[in-house]
Amino acid sequence: MRSVRAVLVDIDGVLTVSWRPLPGAVEALRSIRAAGLGVALVTNTTSRTRASIAETLGGAGFDVRAEDVLTAPSVTAAHLAEHFPGARCALLNSGDIAEDFGEVTLVDEDPEVVVFGGAGPEWDYAALDRVFGHLQRGARLVAMHRNLYWRTDAGLQLDSGAFLLGLEKAARIEAEVTGKPSAAFFEAALARLGADAGQALMVGDDVESDVLAAQRAGLTGVLVRTGKFQQEALEEAGGTPDHVLDSFADVPALLGLAQ
Repeated sequence: MRSVRAVLVDIDGVLTVSWRPLPGAVEALRSIRAAGLGVALVTNTTSRTRASIAETLGGAGFDVRAEDVLTAPSVTAAHLAEHFPGARCALLNSGDIAEDFGEVTLVDEDPEVVVFGGAGPEWDYAALDRVFGHLQRGARLVAMHRNLYWRTDAGLQLDSGAFLLGLEKAARIEAEVTGKPSAAFFEAALARLGADAGQALMVGDDVESDVLAAQRAGLTGVLVRTGKFQQEALEEAGGTPDHVLDSFADVPALLGLAQ
């Protein structure tokens, strides 16, 4: 662990649940920063902008700036600009992410690309059937993530990945995924921190999208038993995390840091 220069941290379920800090998380993040390690908060959250996330976390006691946060929407906007410049895009998402979507051209009719964000009340039959029609007419499909569910203070809630699976099957198409678990997402975070994968730790509560995906990208993967963690998901996972901790509060000790 002495070679670690950067720590990538999922937010929802690791630092907070329903945006309330988990025990010891504020102090643990403070210790990591005090040790001079680079920190990037990497999240598939699609309901808020980077600035909004930083403001909310700051109000909860975390030392966070907008530039510390890398979201699936911000990475998706960069992906669209690079691979589909000027394309007409239809966005299905719950939450306002316009600030992080830059110059992406959003339309309701005849899109060239359909962009899947996070699930919410907007994801009714009519909306999904409309997307199905766009895909049958040749639109490409870009998904911000494949998360099946996430945890709130009311328990687990269904996310867009569950709908994505059915839509891909029905339309005979495979989505391009831009957020976690895509390797490009982790590469973007490492580039911001100026660190190599072998010098970085990824801490998450999703064994597949956070931890094993990071390990495939060359990072050390740390799974925490908070948030959406489920023992059965760990036992059925396609690999083994490098480390499994009770919570993010245990990360400084793993790194050999004083608290």
